[in-house]
Amino acid sequence: MSDSHVGHVTLEYVVENNIRSSSTAHRRWFHERPTLMRQGIFGIAAVSIALLTTSLTACGDDTTNSSGGGAKIGVILPDSKTSARWETADRKYLQQAFDAAGVKADIQNAQGDKNAFQTIADQMITNGASVLMITNLDSGTGKAVIQKAKSQGVTVIDYDRLTLGGGAPYYVSFDNVKVGQLMGDGLAKCLADKQAVKPVVAYLNGGPTDNNAALFKSGYDGALKPKFDAGEYVKGPDQAVPEWDNTKAGTIFEQMLTGTPNLGGTVAANDGLANAAIAVLKKQKLNGQIPVTGQDATVQGLQNVLAGDQCMTVYKAINLEAAAGAKLAIALANGEKGEAPSTVDDPEAKTKVPAVLLEPKAIFKNNVNDVVADGFVDKAELCTGEFAKLCADNGVR
Repeated sequence: MSDSHVGHVTLEYVVENNIRSSSTAHRRWFHERPTLMRQGIFGIAAVSIALLTTSLTACGDDTTNSSGGGAKIGVILPDSKTSARWETADRKYLQQAFDAAGVKADIQNAQGDKNAFQTIADQMITNGASVLMITNLDSGTGKAVIQKAKSQGVTVIDYDRLTLGGGAPYYVSFDNVKVGQLMGDGLAKCLADKQAVKPVVAYLNGGPTDNNAALFKSGYDGALKPKFDAGEYVKGPDQAVPEWDNTKAGTIFEQMLTGTPNLGGTVAANDGLANAAIAVLKKQKLNGQIPVTGQDATVQGLQNVLAGDQCMTVYKAINLEAAAGAKLAIALANGEKGEAPSTVDDPEAKTKVPAVLLEPKAIFKNNVNDVVADGFVDKAELCTGEFAKLCADNGVR
């Protein structure tokens, strides 16, 4: 029973009919077996309680999350497989922001399931949310949710990813072209440090249905194009990784490496893809020799940077993004006009979307401590085992 209203009606029906049945049975038992009246009452009560409990359990099993009833704001995160950030950072910081404001919010994760994504949205709307903040799995799924929300008078904020053609009135994210630019510039720096001569550079792009992946690529392609045009670098394989799947990324990169034995550097569009590429390089004892970029500043990504296996990563202060998203959502839920000082282009809808855009930061081995000092990652988790000395050597405090 995914619909809470249906569950509620069914529960009333069960309660009413159990009471009616119990009363009839009680009268019959009282007249026919007066000496056993007390036993009958207890027996019927037990049956009624058992039936009622079964009904409650059945309704609970079919409901994705019943804790969000009455929440003014619903948040749908995309998954926990493609990046650790959604559960370790976004959920935590969003909840903190809502709690600090005393606003009830329902935060759920679709775990990469498009059907679940839409079901969660429907439930949040049914349960009374006036604002939805979504990170779509793809623009098609996001668009369907936005259209349904609009028809119910619910305002939608695209969080972190823009839903192309979706028509959400607000967007909160980082300047994702700048994220890509930092990756391209970072790779160039690492190649210069290695004094690479005409290196072949491969692109391991993000999911083809994610607008952010396109923005990242626009950024690093723009940063590296002058190098390609001048003949300083050679453009190598350029492939997207479906759904940002790290396992698929490993297979794709292995094929790239096999087909391009003189590969000199790789732009990997996030730390998960970078780690998949690094695992392949380790098998060939090439890790650290071929620079690989990333972004998200995950613990794993930062450890790869400290070890010299990853050239750099890009830190996006998720606490600031979550705070900005929560502030906008709370204002809208309170009937106020949200502040969005920037705009981004929606090329599919050919419109400009009001946006809140935050600044990313390039992270190399010498400034990993910036991420720790900001509280984004825990030093104890980062600097464990073999990484303790690397942290100390590189000023992680």
